[in-house]
Parts: sequence; structure tokens; C-alpha cells
Amino acid sequence: MDTRFYHSVHLKKDLCNGCINCIKRCPTEAIRVRDGKAIIAGEFCIDCGECIRICSHHAKISRRDRPDILGRYKYTVALPAPSLYSQFNHLEDINIVLTALILLGFNDVYEVAAAAELVSEESRKYVADHPENWPFISTACPSVVRLIRVRFPNLIEHLLPINPPVEVAARLARREAVKKTGLPPDKIGVIFLSPCPSKVTYARSPLGNAHSDIDGVLAIQDIYPILLPLMKEAEKSPMDLARAGRIGVGWGGSGGEAAGMITSSYLAADGIENVIRVLEDLEDEKFSDLNFIELNACNGGCVGGVLTVENPYVAKAKLKQLNQYLPVSMTHKTPDIDNTDLYWTEPVEYLPVFRLGNSMMESLAMLNKVNRLCQKFPGLDCGSCGAPTCKALAEDIVRGNATQNDCIYVLKNHIHKLMDNANTLANNIFIGGDNAKEYIYILKQYITQLSSDISLLDASLNPSSGQEDGDGQEAD
Repeated sequence: MDTRFYHSVHLKKDLCNGCINCIKRCPTEAIRVRDGKAIIAGEFCIDCGECIRICSHHAKISRRDRPDILGRYKYTVALPAPSLYSQFNHLEDINIVLTALILLGFNDVYEVAAAAELVSEESRKYVADHPENWPFISTACPSVVRLIRVRFPNLIEHLLPINPPVEVAARLARREAVKKTGLPPDKIGVIFLSPCPSKVTYARSPLGNAHSDIDGVLAIQDIYPILLPLMKEAEKSPMDLARAGRIGVGWGGSGGEAAGMITSSYLAADGIENVIRVLEDLEDEKFSDLNFIELNACNGGCVGGVLTVENPYVAKAKLKQLNQYLPVSMTHKTPDIDNTDLYWTEPVEYLPVFRLGNSMMESLAMLNKVNRLCQKFPGLDCGSCGAPTCKALAEDIVRGNATQNDCIYVLKNHIHKLMDNANTLANNIFIGGDNAKEYIYILKQYITQLSSDISLLDASLNPSSGQEDGDGQEAD
């Protein structure tokens, strides 16, 4: 596993039965099935959560904090994501949700949507002032930034070097809490309510900054059942806590960020597979006359995160309905901020995790081996070998992480060849002669090899019978 950054997506080995659903859906081919259990390669994983979404056995999970984190700090501030509002039916006043968070135990709230309006305003200025790097790519989705970092190095210069709204909100919330309470910053807990594991990863290992001001991350799906009964109480006398309007709340769905930019020259795409197609076309320079591209790894935008509870398309409809009751923007309710709050302090650099060798010559030689191996494989991309494609298996082989016999078709052909040779030897033994004893010895070796290969084939066809102590990442 790559230890250069934190991963929130992990495997629960005891729940994994070795099916191949996850390896076929992982956008970076970060998952393999070995010895009947999935393995997540940390160097390839971008924490998009697609494996969590697709796993019917709930073997993929997201590590995050639990509600008892509130007891670790003297003063806590909740950072509700805009997508939180879309989880509730018939919500007409954001203050009801915010008041319920106070009743839950938070001392204060600071909306991420309010920071999103500030980010939108600054982004408009930056994009207009730097036409040489058009189109700029949104950096609000950490999974997209990580994807570009490892797979699309030529597009790094197009990343908008502005902090995501959650980071801006965390910094402003801490500063405001220090001023209000007089407590030192380390006694204040800034807790984000997240719709996805990607934001959990960002809080632990941000790109563009040395560290994040987010102290903890709670999943919306964990906090939702606790908030529901409290909202009934909050509805009686909601506090005036809201700081965001349509622009900020709109960030919860796909296209909302671009709308906040107030530009018609934009492209918005959601769903990691669609995001990859857009990035590939952008790399091939197929787009023109665009100055901004909004990309969200989750279907429907942040409302489609795997840590939410509502159907993403229903959630988008709820956000749209909620926006009817909101002003366009409420930036007048947010304090003045400077560039240190808004902009990256560190560059995002290419991480060549997919490169086969340590040098250009070595990589070319290994790529040649991959191509030769692919010619031996059937090209079915069936996943029975535990890799998502025949090419992925070939790359695993040249890296030393697999063998040709992991392909059941190659293994079957190998078994048939052994059986043909064994039959030839048996015929020679039957005829007799001076070499009969030698033939018997070789035949025994063939039978031993056949037994071993048939066991391998059986394990490939019945992955659930594999070992229970595979090397996959396991949750605490």
C-alpha cells in the first residue's frame, strides 16, 4: 500500500466473498481478487467510493469519525455540506437543520454553502484573469484532483488552485470560534458532515495544502437518524443561523458550482466514468471555447455520495425546491477573507503510480512484455483471474504480482498439454522398453503438476473457497 497519503476506503475481509463486481467498476483498476478476497492497491485508489456503492456484501467501507467525537473538544463547530439539506422532505427553512445540529450537541454551525459562495466569487475573478490556462478544472471534488494527479499529468496546470469550500469554511469557522470563545485553536473541534469518503480522505491528507483545518468528519448517513427527531423540536423555534443563498446551496448538485461561477462557457459532468471520458477528451484537446469544467465523481454531484441516504435524483429535486425560498447569495453575512484562506499553499504534482518501470527504457521494455502477454490471453476481460482486464493481468505479471496461470484459459490449456504429455508417457510405459522406469518417474511428476494446476483452476472458478487471510486492506 502507498503510504504517501491516507485512504478512507477500506475492505472488511470477513464480509468479502471474492466476487468480481468491484474490480469491474473501479475507475483506476485499484482492486484485485487474490486467494478469494479483494485487495485494494493504495497507490491506485482515489477514494471515489464506487466499490462501496457496488458491493452487495458491504465488504467495502469508509473510515470516518463517530458522533462521540464531540466530546473530545471544549467547543465544536459543525460544517454541514449543502447536500445535507437535500436529505429531508418538505424542508423550507435551512435554519431548522442548523438548529437541530445545535440541539444535537454542537456549539455552533458554519455552513459549507456559505464558503462556497465566497469560493465562487473568487473563482470568477481568477478564471477571468488567467485565460492562458482555460479551461480551468474545478478542485472541489478531491477524488477528481487525485485522479488527475495520478492519471492525467498534462491537465494538472488546468486545476483551479483554490481551496474547496469545506476547507475555507473550516478556517473561517475556527477563526470565528477563537474570537467568540477566547479558547486556543486546538481546543476547538471543526467537524464536517460529509456525503462521501473522498472528503474524509481530504481532511486527513489534503492536496494543495500541507494540512487541513478539519478536525473530524461525520457521515451524513450516521448523523441523519439522530437529526430527524431533533428537527421536530427545532421546527418550533429555529435560530437564525443560515449564511448561504442559492449559489452556495446549489453546490450540492451537479452543475451547481458552474452556476455559481455565473458563466455560460462551462461543462459539468458527474459520475466517475463520465468524468474520465471528459478528461480524456480534454487531454486530446477536443473542447474549445470553454473556460470552466465542473467534475463530480459521484452521480448527481455531492448529493450522490455513498455516505448519504437519499436517492441522488430525488435529492437534486429537493435542493431545487429548497432554492425557491432562498436569496441568490448571502456573502454579506460572511467575514472578509484573504488569499491565505482561499488559495493553495502547495502545488499538486504528478504521481506516476501507473508507470511500469523506474526509467523510460525500463518502462518500454516492460510494456513490450505486457503486449506479448496480452496476445496469449483471450481478450475477454472476464475478471476470473482477479484482475479487471487481460491487460491489467499482464501488467500485474510484469510487476511480479501475478502469473500467467492466473488466467483460467491459459491454465486450462496448460492442463490439456500436461494431460496429452501424460498420455504419451503412459503409452510408452505400456509398450515397455529400457526407459520404462524413467517414463514412470516423469509421469508421476506430470500427475503431481496436474493435481496442483487443477486445484488452481478450482480456486479460480470458486473464489469463495480461497483462504480467509488474504492481504487486502482491512478496517479497524
